[in-house]
Parts: sequence; C-alpha cells; structure tokens
Amino acid sequence: MTGRLDLPEPDAFTRTYWDAAAEGRLLIRRCRACGRAHHYPREFCPRCWSEDVVWEPASGRATLYTWSVVHRNDLPPFAERTPYVAAVVDLAEGPRMMTEVVGERELSAGAELEVAFREGVPVFRIVPGSGQVPGPGK
Repeated sequence: MTGRLDLPEPDAFTRTYWDAAAEGRLLIRRCRACGRAHHYPREFCPRCWSEDVVWEPASGRATLYTWSVVHRNDLPPFAERTPYVAAVVDLAEGPRMMTEVVGERELSAGAELEVAFREGVPVFRIVPGSGQVPGPGK
C-alpha cells in the first residue's frame, strides 16, 4: 500500500493501464465481439460479457458530463487540494470516466476537455480556446 489514497495500487491486470498513464497515455478497453469501448478496465465486456477485449489508446478528448466542487476532504493528500473538482466525463470513444478537472473553476456541462496527467493519474482540463459554453444564468 502506498499510504496515499490518491495513487493507484496496480495489480497484474491493471498494470498495463497504469504504466501507460505514467507515460502520459490514456488507454481504454474495447470489445472485439460487439465493438464497444469501456472504462474502467475490466477483463470482460460489461455489455455482452465477451472476454475478447483489448487495450487501445484513447484520444484524450472528452466532454464534461457532471461535476461537484469538493470543499472539504480530511483524507491526505486531498485536504491540501481543496477545493477541487470531482467530475464525470464522456470520453470521445464513448465510455464515461470518473476523474478530476484541474485548472478551471467556471465549468459548464458539455465543456470540451483534454486529458492531462498528475503523478501518473489521468485528470482533465478545459481545451484552450474551445469556446466554453457558459452555464445557466451566465
């Protein structure tokens, strides 16, 4: 155990994913039976249950589906990061992913995002110059 609650503990199956992330690459799994991509990494397709799934590089593009600004988290090292944005994003390849949005605090649903990496963990940020749509009441 790393002692840090924000860093992964890779196992034999997820090591491929975390090694790629440490190199600045985002991977997803794709089912060769039904063609659907999924995330989080699993050894089978969550839609058709096929075990014929492979790793593939993701584009790193996503749109913001929903988010919450966390103002209090007493677990280390999160307390030092507050406030932070916990989010769910729709990857360009289709799957949804839980993550953190870094850098921007004025967010809106549908905002264009790109992957970044912090200590080998994928996080997302607003695409510069993407013409973010203001949220309601803006």
